[in-house]
Amino acid sequence: MKLQADIQTQIQTLATDIKTFVEQEKTKIAQSVNTGMLFTYWHIGKMIAERQSILNIDNQTDRKFVLALSKELSKLAGKGFSRSNLFNMRMFYTNYPNVQTLSGHLTWSHYCELITILDIEKRNFYQIESD
Repeated sequence: MKLQADIQTQIQTLATDIKTFVEQEKTKIAQSVNTGMLFTYWHIGKMIAERQSILNIDNQTDRKFVLALSKELSKLAGKGFSRSNLFNMRMFYTNYPNVQTLSGHLTWSHYCELITILDIEKRNFYQIESD
C-alpha cells in the first residue's frame, strides 16, 4: 500500500511538472512567432518603401501601387496582404527604421495602433507604457 501511495504522489508531481514545462514552452513559442511576424512585416514594409523610393512613387500613384501589390500578393501568397495591411507594414518600417528597437513583448496589433500616433514623443510614451 505504501508503495502505491508514493507512486501516485510521484505521478501527480510529474504531471504537474510536465504541465508547467509545456505552458512555459508554449509561451516561448508564442513569443518567437510574434517576433518573427514583427520582423517579417517590418521587412515587407522596408521592401515596399525602398521600391517606391526607387520608382519615385508620388502620393497619387501610391494608393494604386499598394492596391496592385495587394492583389498580386494575395494571389501569390494568400491572406494577410490587404491594402491597409501593406500600408501598415510600410508605416511600421517608416516609424521604426531600426528593427532592433522593436519590442518582442508588443504584438502586431499594438504596433498598428502605435503607428497611427503622429507625435513621436507620444508614440514613444505609449510604447513604453505598453511594453
